[in-house]
Amino acid sequence: MSLSKAFDHSKIRQDFPILARKNRGKPLIYLDNAATTQKPQCVIDSLTHYYSNNNSNVHRGVYELAEDAENLYRSARNTIASWLNVSPEEIIFTRGATEGINLVSNSFAKPLLKKGDQIILSEMEHHANIVPWQMVAKDTGADIKVVPLLEDGSLDRSKLSEFLSSSKSAILSICHVSNVLGTVNPVREIIKEAHQNGVKVVLDGAQSVPHLKVDLQELECDFFVFSGHKLFAPMGIGVVFAKNELITEMQPYQGGGDMIDQVSFQGTTFANGNQRFEAGTPNVAGAIGLAAAINYLAGIDFHQVDAHEKKLLTQTRNELHDIEGLVEYGTTSDKAGVFSFSIAGIHPHDLATLLDAEGIATRTGHHCCQPLMQKIGVDATARASFSLYNSMDDVHAFTNAVKRAVKILG
Repeated sequence: MSLSKAFDHSKIRQDFPILARKNRGKPLIYLDNAATTQKPQCVIDSLTHYYSNNNSNVHRGVYELAEDAENLYRSARNTIASWLNVSPEEIIFTRGATEGINLVSNSFAKPLLKKGDQIILSEMEHHANIVPWQMVAKDTGADIKVVPLLEDGSLDRSKLSEFLSSSKSAILSICHVSNVLGTVNPVREIIKEAHQNGVKVVLDGAQSVPHLKVDLQELECDFFVFSGHKLFAPMGIGVVFAKNELITEMQPYQGGGDMIDQVSFQGTTFANGNQRFEAGTPNVAGAIGLAAAINYLAGIDFHQVDAHEKKLLTQTRNELHDIEGLVEYGTTSDKAGVFSFSIAGIHPHDLATLLDAEGIATRTGHHCCQPLMQKIGVDATARASFSLYNSMDDVHAFTNAVKRAVKILG
């Protein structure tokens, strides 16, 4: 489907075949987009077409099939780079944002850090943006500083400034958008402040790319990571953007084929640039599928998507505000379409089970954010997360099901 600039979620919804299926015999209401998004038919078709017509290992093959696969793989990298407004040489393919942060922390940070240096994180970070840094800190003797959150789920900017101004601070790694709170961090201002203090910035964009048009030339972060599966693309593919001048400083993270120049038992020399970070057979189909997803999104006005998702969020709040004991987590004025909440006396898992019985897919648990759960004083929350194909009908179905569940469980 070729989309015009006029945003029409009902037409967009038709492009996602899975949304026509049933869940527990009821029409599927899919509200778990922060965990993974569904895939448009064009992305599914791109995988089928590749495996049916172009499947070959890339690099070094001289037969036509191999050249076709190589060209598609190269074209995918170019598409992704153009979408982010960066150079293709600054794009590294990974399995996802988690591997991307591990790559940056091991290839860039680990050789750089020394005892007493500071890594700055925040209380809203996903485990994928905590654990790799803890492992590197343990190996290097670096210290981790954690920026606290304010009551509305925004960063304590004064504390962040205090950390950034320290001569010991070396790296800030922070999410662009919180997967639990929906908080959209003012990253452009934060990155500018970090660079003024000589601090490198790693931006976890896993939750921002489905909702916002990201221009890395404008943001000027040093590293940016995201997962394809949250961007309507296949699972198992992700991207690290790294500035060219930093790639040349980074050490290989994994060894194997394709990341080498020369190998002997006396020693190995490595390939130049981004290739040294793509050991082994890459996920060619995943890269092609990610490019197909980006091409699909190219005709959609993200400002209209953002406005649409905010309307869904506002309507959800309005329809649930009178439930006694309901608490929403993350109430900043600038947030993505994520509604995390708890209801006094009702376990989120019990609530999700009753919603599932009515065809409604939500997520419950700690959402890979256990430190954040400790901060807000709960073991788990329920979460409904919206995307461009969701509708007001979805909201009505969800809120009515929550109210019925409260009557049963309350």
